[in-house]
Amino acid sequence: MQRDAAILLYGNAVSGILVSMLASSFLVFAFHDPLTDSFKQIWWLVMTSLLVLRGIDVIWWKIKLQNTKFDGKRAVNRFIAGANPTAVLWSVYLVYLTIYNNGIELTTTIIVVASMAGGSATVLAAHKPTAMFYAFILLAPGSIGLLASDEYALRLLGILGFAFSIVMFIISKKSAEFTLHTLYLRNENTVLLHRMEEKVEQRTRKIYELSNLDPLTGLFNRTAFLNHLKSVINRADKTFALLFIDLDGFKKINDSIGHQAGDQILRKTAERLKQSDLDTQLLCRWGGDEFLIALENTGEAEAIEKSAKLIARLSEPHNTENSVLSVGATIGIALYPEHAVTEDRLIQSADMAMYYQKKQAPSSVGVFSGEMEKLYFHELRMKDGLTKAIEKQQLRLVYQPLVLSTNHKLVSFEALLRWQFDDENIPPDVFIPIAEQYGLIHEIGAWVLKNACKQASAWGNDIGVSVCVNVSVSQLKDECFIAIVDDALLSSGLSPELLHIEITESVFESDTSFLSHQIKSMQARGIKVSIDDFGTGYSSLSVMQDLAVNIVKIDRSFVNKMNSNGYAIISAIMNIASSLDFLVVAEGVETEEQANELSSLGVHFLQGYYFSKPMEVANIPNFLSKKTEVNEY
Repeated sequence: MQRDAAILLYGNAVSGILVSMLASSFLVFAFHDPLTDSFKQIWWLVMTSLLVLRGIDVIWWKIKLQNTKFDGKRAVNRFIAGANPTAVLWSVYLVYLTIYNNGIELTTTIIVVASMAGGSATVLAAHKPTAMFYAFILLAPGSIGLLASDEYALRLLGILGFAFSIVMFIISKKSAEFTLHTLYLRNENTVLLHRMEEKVEQRTRKIYELSNLDPLTGLFNRTAFLNHLKSVINRADKTFALLFIDLDGFKKINDSIGHQAGDQILRKTAERLKQSDLDTQLLCRWGGDEFLIALENTGEAEAIEKSAKLIARLSEPHNTENSVLSVGATIGIALYPEHAVTEDRLIQSADMAMYYQKKQAPSSVGVFSGEMEKLYFHELRMKDGLTKAIEKQQLRLVYQPLVLSTNHKLVSFEALLRWQFDDENIPPDVFIPIAEQYGLIHEIGAWVLKNACKQASAWGNDIGVSVCVNVSVSQLKDECFIAIVDDALLSSGLSPELLHIEITESVFESDTSFLSHQIKSMQARGIKVSIDDFGTGYSSLSVMQDLAVNIVKIDRSFVNKMNSNGYAIISAIMNIASSLDFLVVAEGVETEEQANELSSLGVHFLQGYYFSKPMEVANIPNFLSKKTEVNEY
């Protein structure tokens, strides 16, 4: 309000000063009276000096203050400090003339002063007290002086002048109030407009955040990052590196502790990335526990060095409310333009590098290569083939016998999956991990169970030959798994006692409470459960006790090393099995010497090429006819 008032007052000041200058000069020099000339000249000098000072003040305000955030109240006070003395000087001039002049000069002066009083109501309306004072003080004192005159005409003029001053006083008041109300509304509208602009800005910011930022971490999302990366590629004149970061062990925390803890890990990871002197416009959460960083003007060696530092920083423990959690990080690097020249291919290349590095050495750095791309597309081809393998009848089961160690009598067959893809036999250790990675293992595993049970039932429940079926941990974690097993048994008519389920030793990594429930559910049906590849990875005696499996299978690597430390390890396993009441199978038996040594160590069952290679279904009846005696397994 004060600033707007000052702007209005100073905006009208030049015309007001010029009018006062012209009017004062005219009245002083147009009329000559020896009695009053000396006073008028002195008055004119004072008035002119005051008007000049006011003119200087106006010029200074327009040059120095007008376009700045000046102090409005101070500016108004400075203006009225010049305007009010001007009014007083005019009042003094009129009073003096009413005393010493009663002719045409007095009449002319009253008309001029009355006109100026009328003009002041508008010119000074931005400051109510000054407008009212100016309009009243110009005419009122002089008019009162005329009322004391002996001449009737002058007294009549005094009455008119005083009445006019009262009217101008009222008009000035109303004009000032109207002007001030207008200023108030203007400022109120400005405030409302400012508030609306703030709300629009807030909503715009919110829309920007929703469309460009990841809500959990505050980093750029895919869309925003791709746009920035495209800009970097368009202006790039040097090599730059793209880092694809994937957290190691995050899924385990998410699954075992909960998504709240997982979200906390992701937020803290994002904060650590932000604090790593990186350009935040080239940093994003790509999805899940994956992050992308583009490092401009960075070559391979520097990118590897920075990646190693990032891995060290991201691998530091996270202090949460209830515990200390740790994750690692694997980083894949792709370089522009060496590996790719578009944003999509660059990200794909970095993703490949990360993927293969995680397979070989988690929590380390890998740089993209052409060989990786070949392997990647080969894997995609395998994945696409597996999705239609059942439909195209490319899968089949072969069977390898297990025998009793003491007399080599048949006890069981292990069902082994084979895949013939485009006239090529793909080894299980190649396609099974792919099936697990892309979620195809559940459908394939159900097919294996159903067909293995059907084949075992064809041998006849009366001869007691059981069938062993390998099951992945991801299958065992499926809540529908027991129903799938029941369906396989029901549709085949196989006795549950003749079905053995083999699970890999990676079960020890998982949440054993649910897996233990699954195992007990199978055992309650009469199904036996064994741990395959025992001794190669995550074995834990306490977990084995909790899971309470029936059988452990010693990995072939220990059998192959019977002449070195394998013998001692197998002896230790047998001691553990005896204590925990497990049966033991040794696989990979290839020689008579191995069979005899394993038998002497107390191993219960043997399996390997020494007894038979995996055989096709068509050859099993002939094999069974030779093995007339079958022992229970």
